[in-house]
Amino acid sequence: MCPIPYRRLPAMLLFACWALCVSSGLIAEGSTEPRRTVVYHLDDSERAISMLRNINNHHAADPTIRIVVVALGAGVDFLLDGHADDRGNSYDALVDPLMLEGVEFRVCGNTLKGRNIDAVSLLPDVQIVPSGVAEIARLQIAEGAAYIKP
Repeated sequence: MCPIPYRRLPAMLLFACWALCVSSGLIAEGSTEPRRTVVYHLDDSERAISMLRNINNHHAADPTIRIVVVALGAGVDFLLDGHADDRGNSYDALVDPLMLEGVEFRVCGNTLKGRNIDAVSLLPDVQIVPSGVAEIARLQIAEGAAYIKP
């Protein structure tokens, strides 16, 4: 005979599922709402300005969503300290306010190594991940992140 009364089993299963979701980060602690994440994939810095505008609009429309930008290949250039677009506009003027709003920026370690870019040349608070593609896949699989490629 089962030691748990049958009529209490569904409630215990719901609690166990909730606890698993909180511990895995799928539900924010103290909330019953699923944690929502979107990953922006950038592999060409020429599209960085339009992507940053999209992120601004996205965050303004939904301030509770978690936004992660993963840059790889030629997409890492806009996250280099002092880098500017073809009009001379510095990218850090657009990136810094987004960081203050909680947007996370990650760059591919393989790209940095392959292009001989020193990590100290990145903007402050940019995270380095071993592989940009693997990070995008991890965010999608493990965290259920929506994928956007501008």
